[in-house]
Amino acid sequence: MALKSKKFRWERKGLLGLRELSAEEITYILDTAEGFEQISSRTVKKAPALRGKTVVNLFFEDSTRTRNSFALAASRLSADVVEFTKKSSSVSKGETLLDTARNLEAMGIDIVVIRHSAGGAAKLLSRNINACVVNAGDGFCEHPTQGLLDVYTIRKLRGSLDGLKIAIVGDIVHSRVARSDMWAMTKLGAEVTFVGPATLMPGQVEQLPVKVSYSLDEVIEKVDVINMLRIQFERLGGNPFPSVREYSHYFGLTVERMKRAKEDILVMHPGPINRGLEMESEVADGKNSVILEQVTNGVAVRMAVLFLVNQAAAQKK
Repeated sequence: MALKSKKFRWERKGLLGLRELSAEEITYILDTAEGFEQISSRTVKKAPALRGKTVVNLFFEDSTRTRNSFALAASRLSADVVEFTKKSSSVSKGETLLDTARNLEAMGIDIVVIRHSAGGAAKLLSRNINACVVNAGDGFCEHPTQGLLDVYTIRKLRGSLDGLKIAIVGDIVHSRVARSDMWAMTKLGAEVTFVGPATLMPGQVEQLPVKVSYSLDEVIEKVDVINMLRIQFERLGGNPFPSVREYSHYFGLTVERMKRAKEDILVMHPGPINRGLEMESEVADGKNSVILEQVTNGVAVRMAVLFLVNQAAAQKK
């Protein structure tokens, strides 16, 4: 597998977030993912990089894309995959996160992929177990592999993020995707604007390396990429907007709004989509949509992450 950044050496045996990574580290992951992308198009979709290793998907929240993407990534690297289900585990009997992880580690696991509703859960594990830890989403903090697959998709289609104008639209305050996207995109040279109602903006947003707009119509003509976020109804408290209809009117990506956008604008969404709310189906399935490309690219990116953290762990032994 050929890598572009040959002089760089990856040294982290975990991936907890993108805020702590340098632009060089992010680029190295993306370059590594390029080398793995072709595996998914082979007749036999396998590489021996993680043969003999065990990866645990430790998911405390529901997930379709992320869980299955990690499972496929590990399987294509020839690892054994263990799927953790909260409802059928001892967590339902009161077992703590650390006890669960330590018991799994005692069985000989090598990499833990964790998704948890508590911010900092991945960092807590990384400090208390020897296995590699990969954050698959923690609270409102980060979702690093989603951020990586988003920038990978943009780079693949545009060649570079440097100088691009990117709008991230919607439920910013509850979105770990928005945070990981922000760190990755700005470090790679993009100008990022958070767009949404004031009630869905994080506190002290002015301290983040982004522009802020409370009007989608104000930015739609200017941006090269638009990433529409899911409204996380399960996390909403109170009434952050008067009605679904009103939110869609002001912040939904409609066919009419797309007529004012750049002809080659990239339309993204981390999924799952609330069709008719965040965007109309004609837009989600339209010629500018790269949503399914994001899903496809996620497998290669996660293969790269699993490969690199395992490699770093082996070098430290």
